[in-house]
Amino acid sequence: MITMAEHDIYTKDGTVDIHKNPANKRDTGNWKSCRFILGNECCERLAYYGMGTNLVNYLKTRLNQGNVTAANNVTNWSGTCYITPLIGAFIADAYLGRYWTIASFSIIYVIGMTLLTLSASVDGLKPSCDKTGCHPTGGETAVFFISLYLIALGTGGIKPCVSSFGADQFDDNDETEREKKSSFFNWFYFSINVGALIASSVLVWIQMNVGWGWGFGIPAVAMAIAVVFFFSGSRLYRLQKPGGSPLTRIVQVIVASFRKYNVQVPADKSLLHETADEECIIEGSRKLEHTDKLRFFDKAAVETQTDNVKDLANPWRLCTVTQVEELKSIIRLLPIWASGIIFATVYSQMNTMFVLQGNTMDQHIGPHFEIPSASLSLFDTLSVLFWAPVYDIFIVPLARKFTGHERGFTTLQRMGIGLVISTFSMLTAGVLEVVRLNIVKRNNYYDLKYIPMSIFWQVPQYFLVGCAEVFTFIGQLEFFYDQAPDAMRSLCSALSLTTVALGNYLSTVLVTIVSNITTKDGRLGWIPDNLNRGHLDYFYWLLAILSVVNFFVYLWIASRYTYKKVKGHPA
Repeated sequence: MITMAEHDIYTKDGTVDIHKNPANKRDTGNWKSCRFILGNECCERLAYYGMGTNLVNYLKTRLNQGNVTAANNVTNWSGTCYITPLIGAFIADAYLGRYWTIASFSIIYVIGMTLLTLSASVDGLKPSCDKTGCHPTGGETAVFFISLYLIALGTGGIKPCVSSFGADQFDDNDETEREKKSSFFNWFYFSINVGALIASSVLVWIQMNVGWGWGFGIPAVAMAIAVVFFFSGSRLYRLQKPGGSPLTRIVQVIVASFRKYNVQVPADKSLLHETADEECIIEGSRKLEHTDKLRFFDKAAVETQTDNVKDLANPWRLCTVTQVEELKSIIRLLPIWASGIIFATVYSQMNTMFVLQGNTMDQHIGPHFEIPSASLSLFDTLSVLFWAPVYDIFIVPLARKFTGHERGFTTLQRMGIGLVISTFSMLTAGVLEVVRLNIVKRNNYYDLKYIPMSIFWQVPQYFLVGCAEVFTFIGQLEFFYDQAPDAMRSLCSALSLTTVALGNYLSTVLVTIVSNITTKDGRLGWIPDNLNRGHLDYFYWLLAILSVVNFFVYLWIASRYTYKKVKGHPA
């Protein structure tokens, strides 16, 4: 039992230290623990992007895949990397907690990276190559894809937990620490892009000029360093206790609501079932206040004579208001979540269509040095590294003067601005492709491998995507953490990440549909292997139109969103 004198010494959000004692404010958390989390994330992202940024070119040159197949394999794998977080998030929220989930899945990640390196460097596992090209066997291809999907599983335990784990280091009930939490998300994304910068510049060059063994081996070492970084800060971390299976609580509310389909909800909402104590019965969670929307589920909190078994409430018949509001919170998040899918589809073009477009352009810097097309993504990274601190240091204080909001913009406004910017990135890419194809047409360059047009004309489209990320992706991280019920934060972080997965899958679907429709009757289609004879610009226009429609749907959804309200303190 914590006395009043100790009240200001310990955190008020229910967090504990590594030894499961109440977290001491002075000795744990805040920026002193976050530096280890940010260092871990920087190295882990270096490993991920160092392997994934140039993956489309490995599939083309070493596994002999065409443009459409290679692009679809990259987006399918990338999409899986953002679906597996649902597994890791469930384990973290229900059983292990975020700290031990990150630790466990990091081991799987390192195994996958090691196997990937071996598949690109060891005879018998790597494809044999000669002057005519590479000749992968079925077994070699299988080992490569097994390693890829081991990495996808490993990242599933890290992605949904690490940003939430970092935010856990700041006490929501302390006004000073709460203000720092918003800055944490900006610097968290900044650290991601420091790793991505090294990956898209140095590592891509190594892969294209030194060899894929070294190009995949260095990311594997980076991942091992990430694990060391993470464990080094263990004594400083604040850990949120797992609250039991969130899915069970959700299903209980749904079952109880339908069992009471014919029960009337009282006009006086104070009559709905809730525990009398100030503490919530859900481990590590605060109580949620009742909201008037989605009233059907309030039936689960209406007390009837059949609710008790041996004087105890049957959780499949009677739920607390907080349980009901947990489900409502998730349902309210879903439309905002869905509106991020188109944005993620636009974002996924950097690793596919932008790279393929750059492959056709002049990649020279001076007479002797060539920059790989995949390395242009470093301008997306530089854009993020520029805009993240600018947003935190300049834009927020300036916006605060006009809006009066402590964060400058609300997270919903921030995300909306990013959606607009992403539309302009597609328009810019489309205009560039029109200009490129006009040069091809005027000079009959249809069969020329590299047309005399500098690849650096792609910089604006990468820069705009990076700017959009700072607004939408960081806003999304912050929004889903803030609006998630306390005991479901990993799950909601994973939910936000699945927009990237579905964006990649949607890109695969769009490319497949476009390819099937536009290649009918013997036509080459919009995205042939020789892009000089295609119309990639049409694909960019399609994405721009979808982005505009998505933005107006988002405005309608955001204007009707109801924010969660908490009370009390965690058990």
